[in-house]
Amino acid sequence: MNNETQLKDLALSIRSLSMDAIQKANSGHPGLPLGCAEIGASLFGDFLKYSNKNPQWVNRDRFVLSAGHGSMFLYSLLCLFDRGVSLDDIKSFRQKGSITPGHPEVFETKGVEMTTGPLGQGLATAVGMALSAKILADKFNTDEHKVFDHTVYTLAGDGCIMEGISHEASSFAGHYALDNLVVLYDSNDISLDGDLEDCFSEDVAKRYEAYGFDTIQIDGHSFEALTKALEFAKNKNSKPKLIVCKTTIGKGSPSKEGTSSVHGSPLGDSEIEATRLNLGLQKDQSFYMGEQGLSYAKATNDKMNSLYDEWSNTFDGWKNKNPELYEEYLKMQSLNLDELEAKMPTFKVGDTLAGRKSSQECLQVLGENLPSLLGGSADLSCSDATLLKAKSIVTKQNYNGANIKYGVREFAMGAIANGLALSGFFHPYVGTFLNFSDYIRPAIRLTALVGLNVNYQFTHDSIFLGEDGPTHQPVEHAAALRAIPNTQVFRPADGNETKASWLCALKHQGPSCFLLSRQNLPHLSETQKSVADGVSKGAYKVFDNHKDVVDFVFYSSGSELSLTLEVAKKADEKGLGVCVYSVPCFELFEEQTTDYKNDVLCKQAKNRVAIEAQVSMGWHRFVGYDGEIISVDKFGMSAPLKEIQEAYGFTVDQICNRLFN
Repeated sequence: MNNETQLKDLALSIRSLSMDAIQKANSGHPGLPLGCAEIGASLFGDFLKYSNKNPQWVNRDRFVLSAGHGSMFLYSLLCLFDRGVSLDDIKSFRQKGSITPGHPEVFETKGVEMTTGPLGQGLATAVGMALSAKILADKFNTDEHKVFDHTVYTLAGDGCIMEGISHEASSFAGHYALDNLVVLYDSNDISLDGDLEDCFSEDVAKRYEAYGFDTIQIDGHSFEALTKALEFAKNKNSKPKLIVCKTTIGKGSPSKEGTSSVHGSPLGDSEIEATRLNLGLQKDQSFYMGEQGLSYAKATNDKMNSLYDEWSNTFDGWKNKNPELYEEYLKMQSLNLDELEAKMPTFKVGDTLAGRKSSQECLQVLGENLPSLLGGSADLSCSDATLLKAKSIVTKQNYNGANIKYGVREFAMGAIANGLALSGFFHPYVGTFLNFSDYIRPAIRLTALVGLNVNYQFTHDSIFLGEDGPTHQPVEHAAALRAIPNTQVFRPADGNETKASWLCALKHQGPSCFLLSRQNLPHLSETQKSVADGVSKGAYKVFDNHKDVVDFVFYSSGSELSLTLEVAKKADEKGLGVCVYSVPCFELFEEQTTDYKNDVLCKQAKNRVAIEAQVSMGWHRFVGYDGEIISVDKFGMSAPLKEIQEAYGFTVDQICNRLFN
């Protein structure tokens, strides 16, 4: 290989920058950067398509470091290839305010495509990115102009491969024939606790062949083998690629390479000096950036910028010949909600409709008006009401659809949706039963941390789903979701609140969760308010008999609001002063002014009562610790709806007897 000397110098530079930055920080994971240096040098030096002219080039290749603990591997490459990380940034690794945090964070560091660290989620997010590329290619490419043809690479370690999400996501990738996905598996036979053979012995290549991947195993330190494997990975044959790279963890460290001790701790000063000597550096030669490696990186950048210029010419030709496609291309990258409120469905007062069905009606209108809307479900679209009826289903024969069948893969579904959102072209939503939000919760947490607009339609939202019983009846799940920062949780009472919740959610830079009923709910006159006057406030007044003394103030959400209004009217008949607040979203309420919140909290009321068929956690902020909370603080039961309502005290007579007698 004519370029092997320069690639070796790049690999040496990766090792030096990584181990020295980790040592300076006295914190980090040197094992992966030292063990994967050749992989990084080969991928970035010869294969990864990007442009320093336009770091956000829509057709750039993506690289996701699924094994995010090895972050210095990525930061070193971004520094060497002049992609937004400086040597000073490298020296500020893991320090407050630096752009080189302990684990990669998208939007914090140029060149980082996804926040990673929770093992396996990066791989699954890469699957979403690969799917988005396929959808965009089928939607926009023409016979004359190919504007989307990029590849998604992800580096995964043994931990990623062991995590269950890797199975879900890889099975999905194989089924959908995502041949633009390349998984580089850093197979070093070491885990944090010791030798991998103590806990993991499966044949990963055969497992991935069963998913429908092409697989190849190579020496991960051989540039010749890496070049052949990455060339092989370009083969578009309807199969994703798994490259099993046999590596030595911590390679170059005389005393620690090949051991678990090099995984997650700095090498130490004496071992750093020994490693430098072993690698051919002077023992005091820190933060080495070799001239040959830098020269090769610059030449690569020039070559990639030329590719970008060629693509730009292709794009201009495509744009001029396909003005309608170009208009849709622009619409998908912007979210225009102007006049959308007026287009949303109307719901007749007194009619009844399940919360999931109200949301489905809203989704049909959103799907007609927002080309970026992309839905899907974990094998439940017929029940969680997520299907866009006028849109086609995404298949491996035709990716240009708006409905994704994720199968029973909830966790991967959430991470794949994150990958779709990161494309900048899609506003994905996904659905399952609320009780199974536990399966998807880690992906929601990353959605919130990153700040992606991904929406979650969680149906069958309480014990009132009935006969399926406590295994399917959520009680603690609303509180658990409300606990995630930067996450909006909507529990709408009827169709009016559901459509307003969607309009609020689409503006949020983070996830929104819709908790929707299985049972029919009445559409209420009291909720017929504009988004600005109602749901956007998080809590708003829906009943007030304007007595001088407020004897009872009620707070409620979802299916219990109509029940609460009936109770309030009984109190009114008794001559009591009563007001009722609908509380569809705790998080939006917390964003209101102090004066508004004080008005809603109505501390002058003699009695404050919250009613929700979930656990009581969280409602004390409204009623105080001396208030009354009518809730479900135990598991449900298998029985018809009316019998459950009576068994748990959720009838008008039971609540009136409890409060007024």
